[in-house]
Amino acid sequence: MRDKRSQKEQTVLPLSKSKCFKPKGGDYKVMFMPRKRMEEKLKQLLAEDVGQGDVTSEAVVPAGLKIEAVVLAKEAGVAAGIEETTIFMESLGLSVKAEVADGDEIRSGSVILNISGNARAILSAERTMLNLLSRMSGIATATRKLTEKLRKDNLTAKVAATRKTAPGLQYFDKKAVLVGGGDPHRLRLDSMILLKDNHLAVTGSVENAVKKAKAASMNKKIEVEVTSIEDALKAAEAGADIVMLDNFSPRQVRQAVEALKKAGFFRKILLEVSGGITEQNLLEYASAQVDVISMGALTHSAKALDISLEVAAT
Repeated sequence: MRDKRSQKEQTVLPLSKSKCFKPKGGDYKVMFMPRKRMEEKLKQLLAEDVGQGDVTSEAVVPAGLKIEAVVLAKEAGVAAGIEETTIFMESLGLSVKAEVADGDEIRSGSVILNISGNARAILSAERTMLNLLSRMSGIATATRKLTEKLRKDNLTAKVAATRKTAPGLQYFDKKAVLVGGGDPHRLRLDSMILLKDNHLAVTGSVENAVKKAKAASMNKKIEVEVTSIEDALKAAEAGADIVMLDNFSPRQVRQAVEALKKAGFFRKILLEVSGGITEQNLLEYASAQVDVISMGALTHSAKALDISLEVAAT
């Protein structure tokens, strides 16, 4: 019998505790990347921005000059990316003191980081650091807003991300969703088997697709994206672990739930909804007794939080 673990256990990469992470309302593990690998990834982002060199800083900033700077929130939100930006700036030989942790709610005017060290290094890395911090905090803020909305109505559905992330930033986007209280869903194509409409078109049917997937792997969860109640029942009968109702209306979701109950599959599989879900209709979908609500807007449309760096002393 296939293991019926939770959605988070199925899709999250190896996890570890983070001293910079203080989630609101729970104690759970976060996505983990070895520090050296993180440094390499962050330096790649910097290299893309610097090019052949920061000609402005080299022209006007004396070599060897030491400065102090503060990173400030210019609007309220949820801090995310503190761990990553701290590692980034420290990898450049700078001293960093974090004044908030990932998951903290911050106010406009809050000091997020204190940074000191070589002036050219700080100014050259400023935009890369702020882009990452602002984007991750914006995603975490949007996610927190939705998860709190569900919590206040005592609804147990989990808000999840999709793979609609910025190229090169998938890890950071997914981490920000987790910081905001959501679920990262699958991180890459190798995380789980997810049979989408085009896979079904190639294989000919839901049953064939699930059969092939089960034969190919004994340890990967199998999720099937369906567009009809009939196919939802076929996926459950074939042995799928998760059934995703794609572009269903709330009424259609409730009908699918009733059909799954009647067939004896309800709560024996995870039920996910995706497509056309917004902050305005979130509660209507969640109240239909689904387990997971995946929303591409968490990562492809979240507004970056306004954050800036200011030189405090030289």
